[in-house]
Amino acid sequence: MITLASDFGTPYPAAMKGVLLSRTDARLVDVAHDFPRQDVRAAAFWLRETLPYFPPATHLVVVDPGVGTDRAAVVVEAGGHRFVAPDNGVAVPAARRIASADRTTDTASRDGDTDADAPFSVSEIEYDDAETASTTFHGRDVFAPAAADVHDADRVGDVARCTPTDDWVDLRFPEPAVDRDGGVAVGEVLVVDGFGNVVTNVPGDVLADADGSTVAVGGEPVPVRDAYAAVGVGARLVTVGSHGNVELAVNQGRGDDAFGVGVGDEVRLAW
Repeated sequence: MITLASDFGTPYPAAMKGVLLSRTDARLVDVAHDFPRQDVRAAAFWLRETLPYFPPATHLVVVDPGVGTDRAAVVVEAGGHRFVAPDNGVAVPAARRIASADRTTDTASRDGDTDADAPFSVSEIEYDDAETASTTFHGRDVFAPAAADVHDADRVGDVARCTPTDDWVDLRFPEPAVDRDGGVAVGEVLVVDGFGNVVTNVPGDVLADADGSTVAVGGEPVPVRDAYAAVGVGARLVTVGSHGNVELAVNQGRGDDAFGVGVGDEVRLAW
């Protein structure tokens, strides 16, 4: 299996699929091609929350604001998975989580970046056809051919143009400031999903046993509930999302509009 993920929309992913199908008989599975454009951190977050649920596969990931520059192309290996991606950190959180789960023989962890030191390996891709590759579409001309080669190789080391490296871009999500004794957490909005749910970097366990109570969000009381439908339609709530983080939401509405926050904004909770 080769999965594909990008911020390309359409029709660009079709060209990558064409290259893959001309070079390998792997089954192709789309993860998403509507990640926020050129938002490496958002793509990295969603890949971390999605790809650990796949069986071992090759993951072709192209969210690449640095296309055409001297940024490297890499293969990241973790727990039987192989990520082919630009060297901007987009694949690292998912690889780290998979490596952590593989190390502990457990399912993907749901506790943020406590798996931060899980082992994985990185190889740089040296593509010989750089002079003929488009400087604006490395997804088609660099990453897709590399993904086919990496997928069909028994070992990444068998792919002639892949060389192990210790020089690669790490990507880590910001840590919140949590004072559990004082009942205060100051975090940041990591992503907003398609429903308008505001995903913060505050760990959900700060709300342990809080269902049915309220917390102050920016100084205003908001009910804590386990389910969106536990409040009336259009009402605000604080909950813990499937990702394990605190989420600001609205039942059948948009949390980002109701709370007036967006990606990168500070969120202050008090309970």
